[in-house]
Amino acid sequence: MGQLLMRCRPQACKRHPEWASEAVIYELNVRQFSPEGTFGAVRAQLPRLRNLGVDILWLMPIYPIGEERRKGTLGSYYSIRDYCAVNPEFGTFEEFRALVETIHEVGMRIILDWVPNHTSRDAVWVTEHPEWYKRDPETGEIATPYDWTDTAQLDYDSPAMRRGMTEAMLFWLRETAIDGFRVDMAMLEPLAFWEACVPELEAFMDAQSRGLFMLAEAEGPEFHRVAFDATYSWEVHHLMVDIAQGKVPEPAAALRGRLQYEAELYSPAALRMRFTSNHDENSWNGSEFQRFGESVRMMAALTYLLPGMPLIYNGQEAGSDRSLAFFDKDGVDWSALGGGWTAFYQELNALRHSQAALRGGMEGGDVYAMDNSLSNRVLSIKRRVGDSLVMGLFNLSAEHADFEVYDEDFNGSFRQVGSPSLAELRDHSHFYLPPWGFFVYYL
Repeated sequence: MGQLLMRCRPQACKRHPEWASEAVIYELNVRQFSPEGTFGAVRAQLPRLRNLGVDILWLMPIYPIGEERRKGTLGSYYSIRDYCAVNPEFGTFEEFRALVETIHEVGMRIILDWVPNHTSRDAVWVTEHPEWYKRDPETGEIATPYDWTDTAQLDYDSPAMRRGMTEAMLFWLRETAIDGFRVDMAMLEPLAFWEACVPELEAFMDAQSRGLFMLAEAEGPEFHRVAFDATYSWEVHHLMVDIAQGKVPEPAAALRGRLQYEAELYSPAALRMRFTSNHDENSWNGSEFQRFGESVRMMAALTYLLPGMPLIYNGQEAGSDRSLAFFDKDGVDWSALGGGWTAFYQELNALRHSQAALRGGMEGGDVYAMDNSLSNRVLSIKRRVGDSLVMGLFNLSAEHADFEVYDEDFNGSFRQVGSPSLAELRDHSHFYLPPWGFFVYYL
């Protein structure tokens, strides 16, 4: 059978919406997504995104941006002036409602980026509820978190502020029928707040016969217990980058070890978001092409075989290699849309939707490491549920790999990603992979 990598002791976990286990999430930066940078421009692209295989649209913050200490010409999306309004740069509230309605009509879901740790320094709450903010002990002024000089630190010791935050989230569920939230820096707020807030949000959604999806920008099993469906897989991502940059002596062994470590921590129902890029990585650390180099395609395929939920950041499906400016207008390069990268992500998304083995949480298959003769450099894994079997071979090195695979399931005729031809596989058969090469086989 191979070595079981992903299975852990049962533990409490938030119940997921039915549609979450096989979903692909797509992060969309409204400002940079189109020349217009509007809700209307996003709405026009929804059929294309659905055809790509996207299930959940995560919109970066759409709220009005503060003016005080604004960064760049347009400011940070994460410096919010009013939690219950939309940025006029993107359109009107009614235009956003129309976007949500169309998203649902084409069969997708939408979650909003939520920023609960801080507001802008000229936010509505600063005027209406100055007591909801932390104060600098030396100056008495409203505190600034970290070096985020355009923001004001909220005080979670205030029950009234906590109530206001919950009410603001309920506002969007009630008034726009969104499906949930991606929570920015979720580890900065008390977990007890989320474990009180989310059940209230769920109760509202249950009454509407709608499922609530919550994604935390955080890592740790405790976030899954009550409040969040999915968390960022930061540690695996950072390990993948280090492997791509040649910093890990035995890359396949290191990755197997990391997966086994996760298995000891997380409920098998927990959804881990797997990615090669997102807005933070793209803007501050460079595009996936800069960070992953020649391994970028292989690493993207790997994110689809690991348990959890794959993420596409806008532009990846066009092979855009731009590192987008964060505080100014700087659009995605769509010139290669419809080319090889589009087809690649379409194929991976179709594979996820058609193969029950690749589902996230309890619905998907366990991950087994298949034995191979270059186990320090080549990761060979498989996942299976019923008649659904998916196997992957990944050369995690800049060297050619000649090796054999030893596994009882490695026999028969299989379809393969990137090729219309069937592959005839045999246990103990010999394989060759070029540097950063990969094969993905499925029944």
